[in-house]
Amino acid sequence: MSVTESIHVDGEWRTAAAGGTREILDPADATVLAVVAEGDAVDTDAAVAAARRAFDSGPWPHTPVADRVALLRRVADLLQRDREEIALHESRDAGKTLEEGRVDVDDVTSAFRYFADLVSNISGRVVDAGSPDVHSVVVHEPVGVCAMITPWNFPLLQASWKVAPALAAGNTFVLKPSEITPMSTLHMVRLLVEAGLPAGVANLVTGPGDPVGARLSEHPDVDLVSFTGGLVSGVKVARAAAPTVKKVALELGGKNPNVVFADACATEEGFDLAVDQALNAAFIHSGQVCSAGARLIVEESVRDRFVTEVAARARRIRLGRGTEKDVECGPLVSAQQLAKTEAYVASALDEGAVLRCGGERPEPSEVRPVEGFFYSPTVLDNCHRGMKVVREETFGPILTVETFADEDEAVALANDTEYGLAGAVFSADTARARRVASRLRHGTVWINDFHPYLPQAEWGGFGKSGIGRELGPHGLAEYQETKHVYENLRPAPVRWFGG
Repeated sequence: MSVTESIHVDGEWRTAAAGGTREILDPADATVLAVVAEGDAVDTDAAVAAARRAFDSGPWPHTPVADRVALLRRVADLLQRDREEIALHESRDAGKTLEEGRVDVDDVTSAFRYFADLVSNISGRVVDAGSPDVHSVVVHEPVGVCAMITPWNFPLLQASWKVAPALAAGNTFVLKPSEITPMSTLHMVRLLVEAGLPAGVANLVTGPGDPVGARLSEHPDVDLVSFTGGLVSGVKVARAAAPTVKKVALELGGKNPNVVFADACATEEGFDLAVDQALNAAFIHSGQVCSAGARLIVEESVRDRFVTEVAARARRIRLGRGTEKDVECGPLVSAQQLAKTEAYVASALDEGAVLRCGGERPEPSEVRPVEGFFYSPTVLDNCHRGMKVVREETFGPILTVETFADEDEAVALANDTEYGLAGAVFSADTARARRVASRLRHGTVWINDFHPYLPQAEWGGFGKSGIGRELGPHGLAEYQETKHVYENLRPAPVRWFGG
């Protein structure tokens, strides 16, 4: 299999300077999908130098907003043109179903269109200086060279949340996708080129976090580093960025509570909704979602019936290749992630959890090859905050169950986490649901729903879930510097020192 030229520097596609390569595997059967370049610090330095030149001397930062907006909209149209091809990349590369891949492409398209609309309507702010002899304005300018490090679970979506606002603001960038799921990101960069983005504005280096991500984080010519991934890696990024005092944005995941009150289950319709959403919260993309509702916190009086039904439905989830018809859930992304999931379940059982379903690799079949990285949706009952599986982000198809007696206990349990990315409240009592939502220390809180997001609304978390926000007006502001311009319309000597 030939090596894909997956490093893009100053408008040219190339292989790695040192000749390194990496095999990209299909997680459904561990076969090789592609062989891509494995970049290193030399490739990274070249990409940063290209982005620096493009920002300091190139046209993009000074391109009129209307022209930047037009390019973003062309990219959105191209994404829709290639929707099926990109969805297939996401399915074969990251293991998700084709339908999930299609939804991701639509969401990426929405992100590009949203930031095109947003930047069209943002202008400077006139500041009243209290004098007719002063003209004072606050304006927004691009940050400069942006480093973007993205994860493997939503390769294209997470890249778009960084690329779209960065381009809208007039920045240049170097993008490092996850080394195990780069294919859809390569496709997006090709679309940027097709849409007419000048050479050097968009640069891409495929390769591992060390050395590529590490070099981007520490590089003195990078003005901002935006990272989405795990807590341990995020701390390393922040530490590496500190000596150069560059801007840092971190989205580091979560351990997200899904609080279900008994009144939500008072009717059959309400019960069915809450059960259905508990499954969606925990098992979409095999739980490989930073906002997954992996902690089910259910009121004691309905716990037995609720958990029994969740487990029964979880057993019926159809696993298989994401490209196969009627498959509802694909494999984990890698052998490493499969082993990690197995270890979390084993530790939970050792600590006293009760296995209600799953807890094993499923039997192989035509759509679930024995070589694939599949794990059955797993429900663990009788869990508590002392357990590792409850404290740490598992990023697998694992749902833990905790119970509460009253509203205060529910809030205390939901907030008892070092993370604070997302959470949900299910209740038929609107006042209670809103009251609990206001008390939760999480960046996104859903009421009687789980997982939807809007490009117009900021995304990010409290605590160790990260620093900064993506999407919404703040998502654009992350890629802008704010400047105050004070103009004296009638300058005269101050004579502070006499003379």
